Amino acid sequence: MIKVLFVCHGNICRSPMAEFIMKDKVKKLSIENLFYIDSRATSKEEIGNNIYPSALKTLKNHGIFGASHSAKQITMEDYNYFDYIFVMEQANIRMLKYVLKNCNLAKVSLIGEFIEEGLWIEDPWYTDNFEIVFEQLNKAIDIFINQLRIEEKI
Repeated sequence: MIKVLFVCHGNICRSPMAEFIMKDKVKKLSIENLFYIDSRATSKEEIGNNIYPSALKTLKNHGIFGASHSAKQITMEDYNYFDYIFVMEQANIRMLKYVLKNCNLAKVSLIGEFIEEGLWIEDPWYTDNFEIVFEQLNKAIDIFINQLRIEEKI
């Protein structure tokens, strides 16, 4: 089983959007049994909160429903469990270094780099650009799934 974790600041916008986009894609490809997909926050600010309404609305506008969610902060156990950990921006990496003390973060990478080197997925909570975030995540996840196929992992 391939274990994929998406991480953003609060786990209410970008990372749950990525989680549900990828779950939808692998289900449509009939390969959902090959994956465990989840999301987490770097901060404690939103723990227990549901996905942000604008993020949920954007997912629904693209036919992705049933997005039940409760924000959680990443733990060292998560780091050890997941095969791939994708963050949205450099600030997430800096925060992970603080939260996951004494960890080299070798499994962590920017999801946007599947599209363009150094690309950050900006936080739509501040910009209200939920559609742009959806499109970026959708494209990056397509490329990631294709990479797994090329590497014959799926």
